[in-house]
Parts: sequence; structure tokens; C-alpha cells
Amino acid sequence: MDAIDLFAGFGGLSTGARMAGIRIVWAANHWPEAVKWHSANHPHTEHICQDLHQADWSLVPAHDLLLVSPCCQGHSKTQGKTNRNPQHDASRSTAWAVVSAAEYHRPSFAIVENVPEFLQWELYPSWSVAMQALGYSLSPHIVYCADLGVPQNRVRMFIVCSRSKAPMYLELPRYEHMSAASFINLDVGKWSLIERNGRAKATLERVKNGREQYGDRFLMSYYGNTKSGRDINRPIGTITTRDCWAIIDGDRMRMLTADENMLAMTFPRDYLRPDNHRLTVNMAGNAVPPVAMSRIIKAVRSQT
Repeated sequence: MDAIDLFAGFGGLSTGARMAGIRIVWAANHWPEAVKWHSANHPHTEHICQDLHQADWSLVPAHDLLLVSPCCQGHSKTQGKTNRNPQHDASRSTAWAVVSAAEYHRPSFAIVENVPEFLQWELYPSWSVAMQALGYSLSPHIVYCADLGVPQNRVRMFIVCSRSKAPMYLELPRYEHMSAASFINLDVGKWSLIERNGRAKATLERVKNGREQYGDRFLMSYYGNTKSGRDINRPIGTITTRDCWAIIDGDRMRMLTADENMLAMTFPRDYLRPDNHRLTVNMAGNAVPPVAMSRIIKAVRSQT
């Protein structure tokens, strides 16, 4: 089965599809840096760096599966999803590329990934009607990625669009939860003493509360309104596009390494990435966990 990947980014969708035995024949993104690293990891895929609002779909290879992860910032409640905000409105408009691509090629399936708030978008009814007019039945799934074997508490929406009379509701198996400890290496990283000059009072309070709940080794969100820690033997919280999670180990602490962020997202250990820590964290946090994508696709294939 051949697939194309719109908004390919760092390659979470493509990597997951490849794990499921799918060939990625074409991938697009508007950011040159993302295209560079997607190309490095998927050298047999044709790549284009372009704003897909201007795409010529006649130049795109034929395919059976359309994979799409439109920009989510305009929908996410953490970003405010403000109407009449030019940045958010432009972000939400990327979803129409799905309709445009599907209209030209009419692949058997399309899988659209986004945050659950996508379903509350005021134009979602119009978007879904447009897809239905092209002959697709839509089945939205709200997925807790930890249930698919991702060591992360990440909730996402996957819409399966199938050229069938009835929507395809997936029978997703539930996998054993993977702990954060499964990808954390205590022998690496830049550790610092917790009790040092300049440490924020709020950080020290989180550490104190975390110790009371979990002992001397646990995870802690370094930003936000959290007041304590998180059990290292559970999946980590959502990996974001910036450093967020700290590891507490006795009297020392550090942020997750770039490699640990990659593993929390379930990218393969040999996946090529930038040497720049911040860029890697940004790209990984903005991606789709490959293992989740792989298991979504396998469920689709098993029901066809």
C-alpha cells in the first residue's frame, strides 16, 4: 500500500506508517528544516517544501492512503484557539488541504490526526460535509496514546475517512502501559543540585511535594501550575515542543535529554535528528508518536 504524508514535519506519521508496512511515496512540509530531517530518515520518499494551499495535486504520485496532521495550534485550548486571530485562523485553514488532496486523488483511505478540539472547530461540520461529498465516511476516534503502547499520557484525535457506506470504527487493542522509566537513562544528561542558589521557590515546593508522594526519584513538570510530581513508573505526561519535564533523583535534577524526548515519542533509537537540543525537542514534541500511528494503521488494514 502506498501513502502520502501532508504536513510531514519530523516524520511521526511516516515512520509509523512504515512500521505498519506502508510505503511513503511523497511527503510535504512548508518548513525547510523539517523537510531536511524527514528526507534524511525517509530517503526513498519524494519530498516537496511548499505551502500546501498552493499545491498542484496533479504532480503528486497516486496513493491508497492519505496521512494528514494539520496544524493543531489553532484548535488547541492551550493555545487559546482565538477566532479572528490571523495566526490561529491560518492554522485552522490547513485542514482544507485534506479536502483538496482527496478531491483530486480519491484514495481509499485518509487518516487525519489532530487534538480532540478539532471536532469543536466551528467549521468542522462544513469540513466533514465536504469529505462526505467526496464519498468518504468519517469515524473520529479519541485515543489515549498510552493505551497503544506509547510511554506518554497524550490524548489525540484520529479521524478515519474511508470510501465505504458506513464509517469504520476501529477495534483498537489496549496495550500494557509503558513507564517513563523505560526510556530514562540516569547516567546521562546535565545534572544540577536541587538546593542551589537561584532555584525558584515554586520549583523547590514541587520537589518537596513530589518527594512526599513518590520518594527520591520521580518526574516533575518544570513549568505550569502543577504542585507536585509524577510517578516515574507511569507514562510521562504529554511531551511538548519545549523542555517541560524534569527528573528528580535524590539531591539532583535535570531536564529530559533530546534523546529521551525522542524515545518518549517512540521514534526509533537510530532515527536521525538535529544536534541542536531545542530544535529536536520542538520537532519531536510537534510530531505524532510513530507507534500510535502504526497501530492505528494496522487496525484499519485488519478491518478491510
